[in-house]
Amino acid sequence: MTTTHTTAATEPVPPAIAIAATAVDQQENHVTTGATVWLTGLPSAGKTTIAYELAGRLKAEGHLVEVLDGDEIREFLSAGLGFSREDRHTNVQRVGFLAELLARNGVKALVPVIAPYAESRDAVRRRHQEGGSAYLEVHVATPVEVCSERDVKGLYAKQAAGELSGLTGVDDPYEEPESPDLRIESQHQSVRESAAAVHALLTERGLA
Repeated sequence: MTTTHTTAATEPVPPAIAIAATAVDQQENHVTTGATVWLTGLPSAGKTTIAYELAGRLKAEGHLVEVLDGDEIREFLSAGLGFSREDRHTNVQRVGFLAELLARNGVKALVPVIAPYAESRDAVRRRHQEGGSAYLEVHVATPVEVCSERDVKGLYAKQAAGELSGLTGVDDPYEEPESPDLRIESQHQSVRESAAAVHALLTERGLA
């Protein structure tokens, strides 16, 4: 007697299930410890460039990352605010609120925002402490002479020509952090080295 073995055809996986499975796999590959890294410093200090370099490295390692770019925040979240001390403080608190919200939900929030006043930065740190979210302050301590030479957005040239006033570090105050978690002198190292220094700090604190 001959026994015939029938091989059942493999049924296709419904698209919805396949998409859900992919989403689960992606989530499992993410490192979900959140934190805010606030990069403060003068205009053209290199804050945003370092933030994006760091973001790329963290994303490659599986972290959830968002860069809260100061110019984008001004356009979409703080439209209508000027550059008075009060408006600058309000802007920083809005960014701080958003950063803490992201951090508490497992995202690395990288914030390259000047935040010129110590009072404003301290308020953001307290918000994170009260919410139990990790917060690191990085001072990108590039001297104003170097920043004015870089002049990425042409702000220093406009100020020198009398077309702009209230430029942080020139004719408007910048209160340097007294005890930042990390101080970077970007004029002495590459962008990659600066980002690596911040990454090393995250690793040291158990956040990367």
